[in-house]
Amino acid sequence: MKMTPMEIRRKGYGALVNALGVAGTIRFLQQFDIGHGDYTKERHQWLDEVNLEEFLNDIKQLREEKPTT
Repeated sequence: MKMTPMEIRRKGYGALVNALGVAGTIRFLQQFDIGHGDYTKERHQWLDEVNLEEFLNDIKQLREEKPTT
């Protein structure tokens, strides 16, 4: 059975209310923000500045700083 977007939304809200209660659901939903700007353009701005060697060195450094458990 295919649900409409409205039915999916209703069931989703119902699941949240059942799991978190009304206050918890409201707090959860308040955390979401539709954002602003052009993600694709901004992503290229950060990633175009990083080369593969720097990226791999950063990963190695993070692994050394935070040992896995």
